[in-house]
Amino acid sequence: MKSIGKTIRQLRKDAKYTQTQLADMLSTSQDTVSIWELDKALPDVESLIKLCKIFDVSADYILGLSEI
Repeated sequence: MKSIGKTIRQLRKDAKYTQTQLADMLSTSQDTVSIWELDKALPDVESLIKLCKIFDVSADYILGLSEI
């Protein structure tokens, strides 16, 4: 099972966004995105919803509960 941080990182890279660009879309800091990607913290529910919308994936996918 892939970690949440690795999933976020892969989605970001596939979309060709920098951490700073993604942070701007989420109204958070680049440091926060980095912390998520390093699995040192998890996104809050509001950020998780925004990530789903930005990357057009389900929360289950980001959380590693689904492969789709």
